[in-house]
Amino acid sequence: MTNIKPQAFEAAPAPPGTVWRPDDTAPAVPVCPDTVYREDILKTIEKTLHGLDGELRKLSVDIHDHPELAYQEHHAHDVLTAFMAEHGFKVTKHHHLETAWLASFENGTGGRTIGINSEMDALQGVGHACGHNLIAISGVAVACAIKAVFEKFNISGKIQILGTPAEEGGSGKVKLLDCGAYKEMTACLMCHPAPGPKGSVSLSSCLALERIHVEYFGHTAHAALSPWEGRNALDAAVLGYNNISALRQQLKPTHRVHGIFEGKDWAPNIIPDYAKFICYVRAPTRAEQKETMKRVLPCFEAAALATGCTSKVTVMGATYDLRQNKALGDEVAHIVRSKYGSIDYEWGIKSASTDFGNVTYAIPALHPGFGVCFPPPSAVV
Repeated sequence: MTNIKPQAFEAAPAPPGTVWRPDDTAPAVPVCPDTVYREDILKTIEKTLHGLDGELRKLSVDIHDHPELAYQEHHAHDVLTAFMAEHGFKVTKHHHLETAWLASFENGTGGRTIGINSEMDALQGVGHACGHNLIAISGVAVACAIKAVFEKFNISGKIQILGTPAEEGGSGKVKLLDCGAYKEMTACLMCHPAPGPKGSVSLSSCLALERIHVEYFGHTAHAALSPWEGRNALDAAVLGYNNISALRQQLKPTHRVHGIFEGKDWAPNIIPDYAKFICYVRAPTRAEQKETMKRVLPCFEAAALATGCTSKVTVMGATYDLRQNKALGDEVAHIVRSKYGSIDYEWGIKSASTDFGNVTYAIPALHPGFGVCFPPPSAVV
């Protein structure tokens, strides 16, 4: 955001004859008379980020080397809050959640509040393969760049950067929303690495997601001596899984239903009296996802009835699709096409999910993806 005025969050009108098309074939778009884009401000942003390059890389590698799972991001919490304090931000540690944090900077009086998110958590078994260390440093870099712009051009406004834990399965941003952590923000920004061409930026959406835990309760028995006395909870979970597999034939190809089994005290010669099926249901929008849920839930009940077991379905919480703000997205598209690379609406995290989707339902927000390229296998020695 380059200045703070009422029209800053409204779509700038295109010049006569300009055609806006959401694809890479769109021509370079001339600057609109009412655009918020300013070359001098962009140069300040670039200079600031260039000066922080070494520090940001060191911070990214540090977080990458200390992967922490949901709500355990203590090292990331400490190094990120220290970084923000060193760069002139007022820091609140353990903000609403144990590993969440807030860093704020205010210039002048009045103006709007720009929110930024920095994710920190890793994935179980694979560390920072999802690139949340890059999301973390992207967030602090954007905050520092906006701070430099506020100071140099004497722009009134406020920056709030939230360190958000537990994106992977913990819905940390949803909890922060419920706590009121976003209530002061006029708009919120974050970005995510994703496969894509070098220099590309993606403005795709993502899949809405609902997490379900289905527990099956049966009765133990010796699997060889007296199996008729048992009620097999694992069979119920497997049958529920197979019911889902049959349902998939009638689901749209853009919808996803998948999951795993968990158990306790299992032995091959004992009929299990307990099994859990952890299931994710995804669709392109929250509305579509809710409709698919209506078809998925009976699959679990039918499995319990068929095996003589009982079941308990617990809905763990939903994350929504991304509603990319058009005014913010059009500004990003103009700048990227004019200065850096290409814009697409198909790459990014289109087939994944994020709890930032809930933020985009609550306030104007933007979640670009930036292309991360690696050399082909033949080029790796």
